[in-house]
Amino acid sequence: MLPTIGILVISTAISLFEMPNLLKNNKTKELWVFIILLLIGTSLSIALCLKVNLPNPLDWITFIFKPFSDFIMTTLK
Repeated sequence: MLPTIGILVISTAISLFEMPNLLKNNKTKELWVFIILLLIGTSLSIALCLKVNLPNPLDWITFIFKPFSDFIMTTLK
């Protein structure tokens, strides 16, 4: 529970430090990208602290390219 609170405090501090500058300079697109990336990073960090089993992106890449690789290997034999 304590690491989760720490992550939330740090992400709040980051947003309080960065958001006023983005709002003052009227950078709405950058603000939305910042908010989305901060939410993704915060949620993934909390999930890791809670020991949630997260899929590895390399597994997805292997799943997509494995049939193609097998086809190439059988063709070249």
